[in-house]
Amino acid sequence: MAPQRRPFLKMNGLGNDFLVWDAREKPLHLAPEAIAVLGNRSTGIGFDQMITLEPASGGADAFMRIHNCDGSEVDACGNATRCVGRLLMSETGRSDAMIGTNAGLLHALATERLETVTVDMGKPRLEWDQIPLSRAFADTRAVDLRIGPESAPVLQAPAVVSMGNPHAIFWVDDIEAHDLAELGPKLEHDPLFPERANISLAHVFGENEIRVKVWERGAGLTLACGTAACAVAVAASRDNRAGRTSTIHLPGGPITIQWREADGHVLMTGLTEIEFAGEVDLETLAWRKTGADQEQGLPASEAVL
Repeated sequence: MAPQRRPFLKMNGLGNDFLVWDAREKPLHLAPEAIAVLGNRSTGIGFDQMITLEPASGGADAFMRIHNCDGSEVDACGNATRCVGRLLMSETGRSDAMIGTNAGLLHALATERLETVTVDMGKPRLEWDQIPLSRAFADTRAVDLRIGPESAPVLQAPAVVSMGNPHAIFWVDDIEAHDLAELGPKLEHDPLFPERANISLAHVFGENEIRVKVWERGAGLTLACGTAACAVAVAASRDNRAGRTSTIHLPGGPITIQWREADGHVLMTGLTEIEFAGEVDLETLAWRKTGADQEQGLPASEAVL
């Protein structure tokens, strides 16, 4: 039997990297175990999330399905939305794109540079049952959660926000002073978060300048997380730590977040990158790079998908 090869693109937004499939004309369904094999950075392609573009509905140009590298499905990914927005705008020649997600319809907008894309992430969800949490809190700017002894907690009182996925933000003096690789899994799975949570350490180091490190549920430590950047910016503004527009400095680079006062929507602007094109044998999960970049590692054309 001939190999069932399917083309893909490898993309990233500030280092938060994705495997992108186009399944708008030919459906693609992979088991969680297969996604985990492809997502493995030692033996597979390696990525934070797998993105599958599916047929449009409800006014969208395409539907974006999102799986973490462990095979679990999630509803939102800000950096992936910017990458998909770039592909769709390149494909249509328009300066905007509407992207369907499980978290709702998201609007991507072109900027002066092809690589830089703005996405309207909609309104943050701030009530405890919208995030969701397992018990009620009147004020989600700081909730009762701690790691370590009560008399001297290592981390405590995070702000919680949903940007289509739940986030907990711990304000610290130094984001490198805590081992997020060790603390992240414990906090992600804390009983307070029935759907698990993304965990961020955040430090305001200048006017509207915030340094952030993220443990992403189902993916682990990541160079960047768009929804985490949005959640941190919203939490900082709610707590008067920053204004309505701030720069979030992630390990992969800076991203600009505006929490628009007029309608409460969160706008995220940052770089995207196409790393290479490739193809996967769906039977064996063997993969290879394709095109000019196969030998030279050059970025693939937008027209690959």
